[in-house]
Amino acid sequence: MKIYQTLLVFLLFVTVSVKAQDTVMVKPLSEYPQDQLKVDEFGQKYFYDEKQKAKIYEINGETVVIMDELVLRKGPGFNNQLDRNYYFFLNKKLARVYPLFVTALAQYNGIQSDIANMDRNSQKKYIRERQSNLANQYEKQLRDLTTTEGRVFAKLMHRGTGKTVFEIIKELRGGWSAFWWNVKGNIAEVDIKEPYDPYRNRTDLYIESLLHSNWNYGYLQPYPGALDYKVRK
Repeated sequence: MKIYQTLLVFLLFVTVSVKAQDTVMVKPLSEYPQDQLKVDEFGQKYFYDEKQKAKIYEINGETVVIMDELVLRKGPGFNNQLDRNYYFFLNKKLARVYPLFVTALAQYNGIQSDIANMDRNSQKKYIRERQSNLANQYEKQLRDLTTTEGRVFAKLMHRGTGKTVFEIIKELRGGWSAFWWNVKGNIAEVDIKEPYDPYRNRTDLYIESLLHSNWNYGYLQPYPGALDYKVRK
């Protein structure tokens, strides 16, 4: 059958890779939590190992491993050691900011979905209530961010929503509120009006490269729609 032919090809590839690298650790399918098994388009059960980015099958009593496609990207060029150090410095900041960004993005998308069918007055009331709750939950985390982390957070929000932080605040709270948030951001040397532009901005190029590297290696999980983003010239 086609599924078995496909799996055998992948098995050959994976077997060679495992012997060469000795990095993929698997168990028989029966030893994985049965309530976490999934079914592919051919009706074949498998367990998805999130950490190793691999599907674990059992075919004719044999354990079969299919690795996710690995996208190879050319890394950014460095003019000097200072650039290289800055790149890895940003990686540390990204690791700290990313979970907060994913939460903020989910909250924003949730608000957008909830208010879609409300009239303007109901929207304002709902947003005020949500804003108050969110402030109690996340204000300290946001205030504890360093200037660089604040910049990374703002850039990630633009990547994830297509809107700058200034535009998001203006949309949800009004122009006057957005104005004052921008003043506060500038005091902390964070320009919440600046767009995310990996094509023209070196820092944004580094962030884009780091995102894909961390996703590929499984250090971070892509947020919904993350891989649909296209760098525009």
